[in-house]
Amino acid sequence: MNWNTRVTELLQIRYPIIQGGLAYLGYADLAAAVSNAGGLGQITAMSLPDANSLKQEIHRARALTDRPFGVNLAMGVHGEVGTERLEIIAEENIPVVSVTGGDPTAILKRLESTNIKSLVLVSSRRQAQKAEQLGASAVIVVGNEGGGHLGRDGIGSMIQVPSIVDAVRIPVIAAGGIGDGRGWMAAHALGAEGIQMGTRFIATQECVDASDSYKSALVQRSEADTTIIKASIGFPARVVRNPFAEKILETERATPNYEALRNLISGEVNKRWIYEGLEQEGFGWAGQVIGLIHDIPTVSELMNRMIAEAEKIRGTWK
Repeated sequence: MNWNTRVTELLQIRYPIIQGGLAYLGYADLAAAVSNAGGLGQITAMSLPDANSLKQEIHRARALTDRPFGVNLAMGVHGEVGTERLEIIAEENIPVVSVTGGDPTAILKRLESTNIKSLVLVSSRRQAQKAEQLGASAVIVVGNEGGGHLGRDGIGSMIQVPSIVDAVRIPVIAAGGIGDGRGWMAAHALGAEGIQMGTRFIATQECVDASDSYKSALVQRSEADTTIIKASIGFPARVVRNPFAEKILETERATPNYEALRNLISGEVNKRWIYEGLEQEGFGWAGQVIGLIHDIPTVSELMNRMIAEAEKIRGTWK
């Protein structure tokens, strides 16, 4: 079947499926596997210690794939993105940059004089309209089902996506709660021209840095086994519900400020579970889609399964 949309044309990919920026997990092995399977993989720049490390990771990805891949820049969690990383992205002719977690204005202005396509993660109609005004090539709309950092309004993808499709002219990419061909086709029915998946791509063999403990939790637990932390400080984010997440929530109820939470929500604490497998000592990002994850396939197997499911659904629409 023909899967061409404005998103596939914009990104020069076969299928309109994007791997989300994954903190401490979005590296070359996974990005290349997604791109080789016909989607768009991404390297998560701010998980790397410096610009030179980003350059090395880009080179490593290029050794694994000859297809387009992108670089994700997470603004809100890590603060201002330095010019060195953007210079590396430009020097290396990276075709796509996604901006998540904060005000994209500075980055989009820096990209104006380049041919780099820009994808901006948004969680409201106002944010989507602003991104369009600033020159974004497309917006990624995250619903409240998603893992990691979310919008503050608690609106799900079923409402959020068509609302934003109606509000902007640029392509809309749906994210949050998508993990199979059914979700992919539902996104298209809502008016999106592509999808982004984060949690589902963690539970794949090529996400080599994720611990077995973390991956097992994504497979074994249900859609009810997530919770939202950091809402008390204005940065709601969805994680797997575990004893450590409950400890974070207890601290929020008792002392709802960043200083009280800082040592509980850091990247180092996140890595205790996702890298070292120490679930009792850390937390892990995950969306409600964990209720639809039942195995840990290769990326190619996952993509082929989704395509078969989607083609079956498209066949019933005729």
